[in-house]
Amino acid sequence: MTTVLLVRHGLTATTGHVLTGWTPGIPLDDRGRAQAAALAARLAPLPLDAIVSSPLERCQQTAAAIAATRDGQQVIAEDRVGECRYGDWTGQPLKKLMREQLWRVVQAHPSAVTFPGPAGESMPDMQHRAVAAVRDWNARLGKDATYLICSHGDVIKAIVADSLGLHLDQCQRIQADPCSLTVIRYTPLRPFLVRMNDRGGGVDDLMPRADGHARGRGTAPSDAAVGGGSGGADAGGSANGRPEMGRDMVNDASSIPAGAAATSGQPSVDTRG
Repeated sequence: MTTVLLVRHGLTATTGHVLTGWTPGIPLDDRGRAQAAALAARLAPLPLDAIVSSPLERCQQTAAAIAATRDGQQVIAEDRVGECRYGDWTGQPLKKLMREQLWRVVQAHPSAVTFPGPAGESMPDMQHRAVAAVRDWNARLGKDATYLICSHGDVIKAIVADSLGLHLDQCQRIQADPCSLTVIRYTPLRPFLVRMNDRGGGVDDLMPRADGHARGRGTAPSDAAVGGGSGGADAGGSANGRPEMGRDMVNDASSIPAGAAATSGQPSVDTRG
């Protein structure tokens, strides 16, 4: 099975204030660099067959921090996992955009959204190109590969929705915080969502085994666990046999559960940069 690590870029100075989109020259700020360094240290024991990244600077910097712990492993730019093209909304303050009628459609019916202006992209088109990129990289690297894609919140949520067989309209129930880790294993029959929005878990359960199977799975690669399964019980890393998850390596804040955006009053599109 192919294991894909989806990483959202770290914080920037515009996160939470401006819909950055494809605006060039938006680097990580001090907080984002600290997040990227912490994630790089956390992932350092895990072999990666490739590090793929959106071409945008904030993702390239996050991916470069991860690559720096791996004897100069190269970061491969991939336009198809770049940010959704927000058209005329790009660079606009979020407070202004939240007053637009289209904002409510983005929240409730994203499959119907095409962002305004000649450069605006539809959200289904964004999902299609991102999922196609994942499938292409899976085929290129092979069934035993473990690799990383550094991307953006809306893109990651769209990929996760596809992996779960959810309609794109359900993607706003999924959370992808800055510098969070989401892990999907692709088997011949179906994907398995292993982690989502993890900001502090270990990697023991993601390490490859000599037989090529994922840790904690005694069934065929495409079979779902029956009766709950043993999870990562053989991976070690904590008192209960599983790595501790859900803690932020930068500020030790608890992770926000998936779906919190729908009830917290905060934007659930990737409007934090």
